[in-house]
Amino acid sequence: MEAPDYEVLSVREQLFHERIRECIISTLLFATLYILCHIFLTRFKKPAEFTTVDDADATVNKIALELCTFTLAIALGAVLLLPFSIISNEVLLSLPRNYYIQWLNGSLIHGLWNLVFLFSNLSLIFLMPFAYFFTESEGFAGSRKGVLGRVYETVVMLMLLTLLVLGMVWVASAIVDNNKASRESLYDFWEYYLPYLYSCISFLGVLLLLVCTPLGLARMFSVTGKLLVKPRLLEDLEEQLYCSAFEEAALTRRICNPTSCWLPLDMELLHRQLLALQTQRVLLGMRQKLRTVGRLGAG
Repeated sequence: MEAPDYEVLSVREQLFHERIRECIISTLLFATLYILCHIFLTRFKKPAEFTTVDDADATVNKIALELCTFTLAIALGAVLLLPFSIISNEVLLSLPRNYYIQWLNGSLIHGLWNLVFLFSNLSLIFLMPFAYFFTESEGFAGSRKGVLGRVYETVVMLMLLTLLVLGMVWVASAIVDNNKASRESLYDFWEYYLPYLYSCISFLGVLLLLVCTPLGLARMFSVTGKLLVKPRLLEDLEEQLYCSAFEEAALTRRICNPTSCWLPLDMELLHRQLLALQTQRVLLGMRQKLRTVGRLGAG
């Protein structure tokens, strides 16, 4: 073989090895994310939801769990892809001649973006609706009970949902831009329709996030305020002592003058309340004395 043939062969081998390396790295990254998401979902799911007597229901629940795990892994990969791209770019700029980090190249990042875009659309349009309809399906009337009947019903429901979404997008496109070019662009499923649908759903997700985030933060602070215990150093012991003394005096007057009320009084209950107030007042007095001694010692 001549020298040009060796050069062509070496280029082909290099491209082949780079392609295999990118496939291995992508598979390892996705497998890691999938395992983490599976552990997360199995950790927080309710065991009663996946423990059934019927074998068909158990199979359906397992399939739905795997589909949800796959979708969560893709979503986590989409979230982490931008920081991963920035960090890999900075590493390549810092160490441009290092042989061991040359696999962090633009081809790998571009391939990961394409895979995330493909599988995110697949999960958003097919897998998640399929998992929902699959868990809710029971099979057509008259069909045999089992997983296959549920699959048939789920596929039919998914096809009807796809037609509904296509019709809604067609109507929206006709309302926004009613011309022949915009209608013909909808026939280009990969180049135009999927990005358009993905952008619409992302926009709805952002709106939902803007609506739910303030409500969630307000709810979180209210729950946190209820759970937190006020420090005793910030308590006003004198005010509590005055309140306890006033309540004790009121109960004492009610006990001494039982005929001044229209309703009959439970004297035993009043005595127990008076005893509790006296005990509380004694404890508050002891705490106030200890705080006073502590301040004098610190001074």
